[in-house]
Order: sequence, then C-alpha cells, then structure tokens
Amino acid sequence: MKITVAGTGYVGLSISILLAQHNDVIACDIMQNKVDLINNKKSPIVDKEISEYLATKPLNLKATCDTNLAYDSPDYVVIATPTNYDSEKNFFDTSSIEAVLKIVEEKCPDTTVVIKSTIPVGYTESIIQKFNIKNILFSPEFLREGLALYDNLYPSRIVVSYPKDKPELSSKASEFAELLHQGAIKKDVEVLTPNCTEAEAIKLFANTYLALRVAYFNELDTYAEVRGLNTKQIIQGISLDPRIGDFYNNPSFGYGGYCLPKDTKQLLANFNSVPQNLIQAIVDSNRTRKEFIANQILSKKPKTVGIYRLTMKANSDNFRQSSIQDIMKILRGEGVEVVIYEPTLSADDFEHFRVEHSLEAFKANSDVILANRMADDLQDCKDIVYTRDLFTRD
Repeated sequence: MKITVAGTGYVGLSISILLAQHNDVIACDIMQNKVDLINNKKSPIVDKEISEYLATKPLNLKATCDTNLAYDSPDYVVIATPTNYDSEKNFFDTSSIEAVLKIVEEKCPDTTVVIKSTIPVGYTESIIQKFNIKNILFSPEFLREGLALYDNLYPSRIVVSYPKDKPELSSKASEFAELLHQGAIKKDVEVLTPNCTEAEAIKLFANTYLALRVAYFNELDTYAEVRGLNTKQIIQGISLDPRIGDFYNNPSFGYGGYCLPKDTKQLLANFNSVPQNLIQAIVDSNRTRKEFIANQILSKKPKTVGIYRLTMKANSDNFRQSSIQDIMKILRGEGVEVVIYEPTLSADDFEHFRVEHSLEAFKANSDVILANRMADDLQDCKDIVYTRDLFTRD
C-alpha cells in the first residue's frame, strides 16, 4: 500500500513507522527540521522505540514538506495533526485537519482518509458533508506519551470506524485495521469497527476515565495530607482490590499534557443539554488539586521556589499544558520568585519565568523544589523537595 501520514508528532510518527514496515509511507509535515531528522533516521521526539526503529529497522519511510509528492495518488491518507482545545469556542480547534482535507480534496479525492487526530463526538459525520472526498474513516489512538510506538506494536485494541450511512465502507475500515494489525508485534488483539460517532465517544470517554482515576487518587492524597495520614498505605490497601488494581494510582500535581485536559473539556462540551455531574467534577477536581498544591507551597513561606522539570512524566520531553505551569502562575501571583530547571530548554526564559541551566545553582538558590516526579538528581536535597510521587513511577 502507498500511505501518506499528515503530521509527525507522537501519533503521526509512530503510525508512520508501524505502517512503513510493510507499506510505502510518506510522512508529511510543515516543519523542515523534523523532516530532515526523520530522513536522517533520527527521532524529533523522545520515544525509545521510535528512535530504535528509525535507526535500526528497514523501513519504507520518507518524510517531506512537499504536498505534491506526499499526495500523489496514495491509497490512504492518515491525518495525525494536532487538535488543541479552544476555550473560547468550547470546541477542539480542528483547522489543521480541515487544511489537510482541502489538500486531499484538491489532489486525491478518491483516496481513503483515516483521521487519527482526536476530534469531538459527531465531527466525522459533519465533515463528510463539507468535503468532496470519497471515503473518510476515523481511527482513535490510545497511545502513551513516550511510548507511542510501543503502544502501536502492542495495542490494547484496534478501532477503525466508518460513517453510519455508508456501510459499504466497513470493508475499508477492516482493511485499514488489518494494516495496523500487520505492523503490530502483539497478534492477539481485539479489533473493533464501529460507526464513527461511537468511535469518537470511545476515545473521549476512555481519556476522561483516565483523568477521573488521576483525579480520584489525587483527591485521596489531598485528604490524607490534610489529615496527616499515610497516603501510600491507603493506596496500597485500596489497590489490592482486583476491581481497582495497582496501576495508574501514583499521586501527582494534576493531570496535564497533550490529551487529558483538552479531551475532558471537549467531552464536557459534548454533554451540552445532557444531564451529568461527574464529567464536570473531573475538570473541577483537577483545578482544585493544583490550587491545593500551590497553597501547600505557600504555607512554607518560601522566597524562591524551584521547579524541577516542566515535563509531566519521566523519560519525556513534552511539557505542553503540564499541571506544574498553572501552579507556577499561582505562586508568581502571590509574589514568590519561581525558577525553572528544565534541561530540554535552551532559552534563559520560559513564559517570563527564569530558567536556570546549572542544576547545582538551581538547588542552591531554591528554598523549596517542586518535583512532580522524584529523580536521582534530587537525592542530595530531599529535605527541600516537595513531591507527591509516592511510588517513584508514572
């Protein structure tokens, strides 16, 4: 198969590599520096398996910024462009998807488009009416940051959906699902081919459940900290119940990153005119948690607070919408000096916060250090570190 993938972030690059094991894949991006890295077999993002496969595996993969080359008669076009949440419109910003659809409409309208970007419930059915494109499918991704290719190689499930009013496209959905399955190492995988709107709901409800779990254990931790209880002992006792499980239960400063903040807000917006309490509570709980963490720090009356890493997780370079950034703004609003140590930043300033590039100077000049996840770098100054990382894992 000849496949074009639009976007080379975690989703786009991981799916490109997965499919390039058995197909001719062109990864198209608007950033030349990312294209150059991929063509030189180097990963532009931090992901162990992506780096390994680019460097060592025989892949039929080429990256380009040239849309004439990328959209020259592909069998499939996979759209994996970012869809940020627009708080003013109360809706995902889907303009990047529509920009690709316009190119497809112009250059290869008979191809099959598979949307991998996260979208609102009902979106696929709505755009079918707007574009003169023969086949449009939706396939949600269920990838963890930093483990995107791993989660494609060992998928929890494969979901490829087709429009309700076009049952003839079920065969195309099954065909693309088989391409994903072919590239995976794990072969015992449940494959689902629902209608598009149901698949969109699967994605948003799955991520909102994960946000619920984060919020739940964070609220448990807040309660224990206020009451002077041992959070770790409580979580261990709760998690021995097999219905709950000992996973995804390590307290944090709040959920953040690429997916959970925007997906929970989008799902809440989709609940317009539908009775609900829980979805709103999840969004509110995350804000309350960040305010609580900030107040815990303020109670120590520090002059300077050090932020150890903006990233949400270990072995990651992503800090978009990380929860720590909201905490930083609260602290600054209360007159506290905030300094950042983030080795992936080369600039001396981030969002008007000072960046300290020397770890030793950072530690020496901080009265309190906030660390969402504990690290060996901080073992020699544990007495001034504030973290809720009880299990030293994500």
